Amino acid sequence: MCGLPGAGKTTYAMDLVRRGYVRLSIDEVVWQRLGRRDAGLVLEAEAFDQLKEEVRREQRRQLVELMLAGRDVVVDYSFWSRAARDDYKALIEKHGGRWELIHLKADRTTLECRLEARNDEEGPNSVTVDETLFSRYLTKFEDPDGEGEQVVMQPST
Repeated sequence: MCGLPGAGKTTYAMDLVRRGYVRLSIDEVVWQRLGRRDAGLVLEAEAFDQLKEEVRREQRRQLVELMLAGRDVVVDYSFWSRAARDDYKALIEKHGGRWELIHLKADRTTLECRLEARNDEEGPNSVTVDETLFSRYLTKFEDPDGEGEQVVMQPST
């Protein structure tokens, strides 16, 4: 899957989990390792990025192991760039798997409303996204175009 924060990736992924898929989520594992926001453990940006990269490497290995075991897997990441999406597609194909790229989309107002509500929640799937970060995401995200994607439009709020 790919999409901006608030587009519904985790909700979509959790529906697949109910149908037997295994879900891989960097946010989930980082949350487990760091704990709650109020636990007082805050990493410097560089250390946080290193942790995320460590988890990404672990989950790439898990993805291959799960595919080789015949399991269906949903990778619950944002996949911001075509390069990242192409990298995972190649990994999957190299090990005999079949990928599907689901692009979850929602209009800006819907994304902002969802993020505002989510920012007040606690948990691995409620990473805080402030206005500055959201603006950065809007400019940096590379919409898939001609990558074999299936577009799923989310309803407006």
